[in-house]
Amino acid sequence: MDSKKGIAILGSTGSIGTQALDVIKAHQDKFDLQVLTAHRNADLLIQQAIEFKPQSVVIGDESQYEKVKQALWDHDIIVYAGDEALCQVVESNEVHTVLTALVGYAGLKPTISAINAKKTIALANKETLVVAGELVTKLAKENAVNIYPVDSEHSAIFQCIVGEFHNKIEKIYLTASGGPFRGWSNEQVRDVKPAQALKHPNWDMGAKITIDSASLMNKGLEVIEAKWLFNLKPEQIDVIVHPQSIVHSLVQFEDGSMKAQMGLPDMKLPIQFALAYPNRLKSDFPRFNFMDYPQLTFEQADRNTFRNLDLAYMAMDMEGTAACLLNASNEIVVEAFLKEKIGFLDIARINEKTLLTCQNIKNPSYEDFVESDREARAFALSLI
Repeated sequence: MDSKKGIAILGSTGSIGTQALDVIKAHQDKFDLQVLTAHRNADLLIQQAIEFKPQSVVIGDESQYEKVKQALWDHDIIVYAGDEALCQVVESNEVHTVLTALVGYAGLKPTISAINAKKTIALANKETLVVAGELVTKLAKENAVNIYPVDSEHSAIFQCIVGEFHNKIEKIYLTASGGPFRGWSNEQVRDVKPAQALKHPNWDMGAKITIDSASLMNKGLEVIEAKWLFNLKPEQIDVIVHPQSIVHSLVQFEDGSMKAQMGLPDMKLPIQFALAYPNRLKSDFPRFNFMDYPQLTFEQADRNTFRNLDLAYMAMDMEGTAACLLNASNEIVVEAFLKEKIGFLDIARINEKTLLTCQNIKNPSYEDFVESDREARAFALSLI
């Protein structure tokens, strides 16, 4: 890498965004931070902007525009506000790679704008491909844009197939920690509270993703994302529970040989790999020691207690806007669960009802995805 890569981080105040800034800080000779954005955490955005001095920042919540603008006035940083600004700022000539670290459906529109502006995408927002995988992959192909995955599981698959692009994948295995309720029965999870679900055994993530991990919806969304990222059929994607989270995922080729990517659970590694690809950069991340993990274990996912995983496969089979409906419903019910308005098992129950009741539009346009998202949210809300 001769010249520095201009980076835009969409969602810089979240878990992925803050870790990405750590990576950039450690490799200032490789990366040039151009854009930071946050939805409503104005204080942290201001702090980050003063430290990293990007060209521009965007605060999604327009009511906080004046506050951010005043704070950054003396620092020669341009401040924008609102969702449209998010889509425009990624088009800057100085930006080479856009890291989309927004949570949920909000990531779709700015990612599409970045693809149309021919920017390389480092994708940490799995919902972009879950909601509109067909549209996004088609646009990426038309614009000759590479999408590099940041999710640890998809990064693992990507790392395993580098140098193997001409070889046919027979199957991939996405590993799951099993979350905090691994081995629990329906009766046991019925009364769990948000505080219990937020205690992930291995990863430090935001509230939404942590709840999704506890309900196995996160793995369901990852299965859908993998289908689009690696051009696979649903039956080529399997999920295996691996409580230690050391093997991040595996690829099986048609000769039966398998490759796995391993390491300690640390999101900085996949972030760095996506930003620096095709180069691996030296890091001081903690190293894995086999003696600390004398046993690595694997087991089947419990699809009976954790129904969301099956719903994701169902949505893939239904095609059209089905996955968009499922994702929209899930964003509503997770928020309701966090506010203790519904129980843990209601998450999958409402998701299933929404998926099977709302209209599934085949061969959808962007507007169809917007309408399906709106309809599913309204329907899911009506069931709470």
